[in-house]
Amino acid sequence: MRILDFFKKEDNKPKHMALDFLKYIGPGMLVTVGFIDPGNWASNIAAGSSYGYKLLWMVTLSTIMLIVLQHNAAHLGIVTGLCISEAINKHIRPLLARAITSTAVLAAVGTAMAEILGASIALNMLFHIPLKIGAIISTVVILWMLFSNSYKKIEKIIIAFVSIIGLAFIIEVYLVDVSWGEAIKGWVTPSFPTGSLPIIMSVLGAVVMPHNLFLHSEVIQSRQWNLKDKSIMEKQLKYEFMDTLFSMIVGWAINSAMILVAVSFFVNNIQVTELEQAQLMLKPLLGNAAAIIFAIALLFAGISSSVTAGMAGASIFTGLFDEPYNIHDKHTKAGILVTIIPALIIIFFVSNPFKGLVYSQMLLSVQLPITIFTQIYLTSSKKVMGEYKNTRWENMVLWVIGAIVALLNIALLIDTIIH
Repeated sequence: MRILDFFKKEDNKPKHMALDFLKYIGPGMLVTVGFIDPGNWASNIAAGSSYGYKLLWMVTLSTIMLIVLQHNAAHLGIVTGLCISEAINKHIRPLLARAITSTAVLAAVGTAMAEILGASIALNMLFHIPLKIGAIISTVVILWMLFSNSYKKIEKIIIAFVSIIGLAFIIEVYLVDVSWGEAIKGWVTPSFPTGSLPIIMSVLGAVVMPHNLFLHSEVIQSRQWNLKDKSIMEKQLKYEFMDTLFSMIVGWAINSAMILVAVSFFVNNIQVTELEQAQLMLKPLLGNAAAIIFAIALLFAGISSSVTAGMAGASIFTGLFDEPYNIHDKHTKAGILVTIIPALIIIFFVSNPFKGLVYSQMLLSVQLPITIFTQIYLTSSKKVMGEYKNTRWENMVLWVIGAIVALLNIALLIDTIIH
């Protein structure tokens, strides 16, 4: 389905369409979790505390780019019945295919490491549990969730978690004094304050994550409709775009709320660069309850994003065997362990949590362009996509977005190495 086709009239009655769509919501929410993970928290808080409302525009721009790329990944999953990993294995030469998927697994491990670290930081905030012990506790919970629940149950749990995170930030935004006129201007007006480029690169370059592209192409197939019927195919494609659009807007709202809350630090001339510091500073500004809500939301964000990182890693791994994600299959179970266990082990060798997040970002910076341009290659191919391959206009937009994201990640990687 082309994005513009979404706006064409639907033969179904609006009421029935709305009910169908409510049943369809889910796959996009799993992607949204990666958009509000602990790494994004750190960048958003740094943006708000350092520059007030001036960098809100980057949340808007990154969300638009994310919608286009995630829709394209889901498009491939619906049309071909394959996740990106399976499509790579089927349509790209074996040696190159193995290289691409191997780097994607490493990126999933790096992502999982950052997410588990975020959950353990939250446990430390709430219960003063040492980070490494918190990482073990978080990993046990994550593996239990992955191994004991079907995809449909995990989907419902993630929706609940995102709802809790969203509610937490609604409360936080209610507690702070927001200048909505300045916020609206910030959302739509690009601004580059002195010294802000590293934060801008961090948010715009990291918002699209390679594991999320693989994950979306996998989980979108959970609806398992009869795709041989063209009318059903068109409906599936339409609902996918609605789900992606709705879910990414939820992610946009939560990320924006993080910046709005962090503006309270900016107003009080407090520059915050770490999550623990943000929680400590909230106590004198907004009270103990606000600090606790902040930590609870971070815990749910860390756990849920770790779960989706594990699912993505397993999806990439099983694609090497031409198999879909299935928690009852040995290759899926092995893929989860290959993703989560090394992530936990790495945490034990990282003395500084901030450095751990930096290392994970470096892995993503190297791998992300590989995934994006591989995806564009696959979705542009008539052999792979048939009549649903990208149009010339879609290819142009995808290549521009891919180039922007790739350049930002390369710049971020160089900046990280130099400093």
